[in-house]
Amino acid sequence: MGPRGARPLPARACPPFVLPDESGRLVDLEALLANGPTAIMFHRGHWCPYCRMSVDALVRSQEELKSAGGQVVVITPERQEYAKRFKSDWGVPFPILTDLDNGYALALGLAVWLTPDIQQLLADRDLPAFHGNDGWMVPIPATFVVGADGLVKTRFIDPDFRRRMDVESLVSVLRAAR
Repeated sequence: MGPRGARPLPARACPPFVLPDESGRLVDLEALLANGPTAIMFHRGHWCPYCRMSVDALVRSQEELKSAGGQVVVITPERQEYAKRFKSDWGVPFPILTDLDNGYALALGLAVWLTPDIQQLLADRDLPAFHGNDGWMVPIPATFVVGADGLVKTRFIDPDFRRRMDVESLVSVLRAAR
């Protein structure tokens, strides 16, 4: 099976994307892959404590990730001002990309609509302001490791937003994807 919860996949190309980073610069998958294997990680946003813990672990493990020959990008549905704040508050050295309206997450089958009862639970977090819409959709936290050849080497998707691919597994998969 591979790293906890990760599933090796038959050779399949990762769908391309072009998304703005926290400063508005367009980042495309092809350009990222020119620098080696890439971990594409979907996060719900700066307001999510589990996303903050995940980003903190990635920041603290940056040297390990680099030594594995890989890089990380985080994709969130938040507007750039919040992505920029997220990056600044946590000292994030990798791009945080904005997937406004969850277009890329929807294309991958990762976007979920939050029901009215969940919306009420999250009422103290202003998701409509963070997302620039009142759609109440978030991505399922997920990690796709894509080799320089553009093929998805492994994925970790868990509808339980508290579970993420651990850094040790991510480093191992990035090293193997070189």
